[in-house]
Amino acid sequence: MRMKRGSGIIMHIASLPGRYGIGTFGKEAYEFADFLKKAGQSFWQILPLGQTSYGDSPYQSFSAFAGNPYFIDFDILESENLIRKSDYDEINFGDNPERINYELLFKEKLKVLKLAYENFKQKQSEDFKNFEKEEDMWLDDYATFMALKNKFDLKSFQTWDADIKLRKNDVLKNYKEELKDEIQYWKFVQYEFFKQWTNLKNYVNELGIKIIGDIPIYVAEDSADLWSNPKVFLVDEETLTPIKISGCPPDAFSSTGQLWGNPIYNWEYLEGENYKWWINRIRQSLKLYDVIRIDHFRGFEAYWSIPYGERTAVNGEWVKGPEMKLFNAIRKELGDIEIIAEDLGLLTEDTIKFKIETGFPGMKVLAFAFSGDCENPYLPHNYERNCVAYTGTHDNDTIKGWIQTTGSKNEVENAVEYLNLTEKEGYNWGFIRGIWSSVADTSIALMQDFLNLGNETRINLPSTIGENWTWRAKDGVFTNELANKIYRLTRIYGRCE
Repeated sequence: MRMKRGSGIIMHIASLPGRYGIGTFGKEAYEFADFLKKAGQSFWQILPLGQTSYGDSPYQSFSAFAGNPYFIDFDILESENLIRKSDYDEINFGDNPERINYELLFKEKLKVLKLAYENFKQKQSEDFKNFEKEEDMWLDDYATFMALKNKFDLKSFQTWDADIKLRKNDVLKNYKEELKDEIQYWKFVQYEFFKQWTNLKNYVNELGIKIIGDIPIYVAEDSADLWSNPKVFLVDEETLTPIKISGCPPDAFSSTGQLWGNPIYNWEYLEGENYKWWINRIRQSLKLYDVIRIDHFRGFEAYWSIPYGERTAVNGEWVKGPEMKLFNAIRKELGDIEIIAEDLGLLTEDTIKFKIETGFPGMKVLAFAFSGDCENPYLPHNYERNCVAYTGTHDNDTIKGWIQTTGSKNEVENAVEYLNLTEKEGYNWGFIRGIWSSVADTSIALMQDFLNLGNETRINLPSTIGENWTWRAKDGVFTNELANKIYRLTRIYGRCE
């Protein structure tokens, strides 16, 4: 399905300003939606909303279906009389309001949510009971998984005793009885997450703005998904240890490739089930997002499969994916849905043909354009209409960071010449103009690029640990002046009325 001509901004929920350690679904999110409206934007792109695990990456989650408790807003809970202002107002979430301190957040946020649950238990909520019924397909497994993780000191479920790891009926039943209050707590957390998000999303949609959300192609090994649906993955039936894991082959950038380590799907089993698990996953994602960007889209055509236990990706092999069979099944069940195919990196003729067959728009990233080759597919004069053009993604440096640090001297010179960049206009605005003026149906830039921020605000530097996923915007930066400037540029190039 073609996307209308429009534009948008990437701003992860976690990166919104606010007093309580991390961006939430509260006041600042509504204010940012108003800012997007004033700026003439059609899309708000966010990173995955899933519950983060070790490393704090939204691309490694305990569940493909559950939401991140960190985004639940305290002030909204207070307005529901579930907590008092004094329960959270004086909590220290860290010294730097422009950085998320995940250690403090983990310690303090969940304490307050537990308090809210204790107060919620005193109420009879038909709405909550309806939520339990509606989300029954995944909610009980997820809540049980989280309750068990807490019982076993947050260790990977792969270390649990075999009887509970393999969900032996009597053992599972006994644990469910022992942990029933903790299980209900995790269901409550999800209830609040979905209630708050649905209200925010409805507000955004009423402004005429669509939410673009990411879903990673793979799930984490330590996840409720693998524990509760092992047949969906290529794992040993006796131990649930993956047989094959995900990654990318060696290339010009890495002689050993990339070892991601996620379990690989058992596509043969999924086909026999008419792709039910994937259809459920997409259906769930449509509750969160209006447009779904699927990460590593080429993995549906062919994926790099590495034997479990390998230390690099060298000894993997290409294996054919489900291709159109999966997407035909999704269309048959859910109708036409808006999907963006993340098709970056080395693409074969088969991958390109597959992407065209789906009809989904692919991605063009301007930061990759300036190799000096006039046929570079990321240069705007090579774009087709049915694509989404980006200045950069969460994995890229900001424009300012690229100009100052990451881009080579030749690349920067090529960019200056091609885009006619000037200090008077601002290099960041010249980059944004480059994709806003293109034929691409949709153009999207990082919020950091509109603010002309440097690489200290980069969201993620792949294959590193440190300050990834921690950047937050300063309070007060989403000004009317900036919104008006974005609006004028957006209107000039026919991306808003």
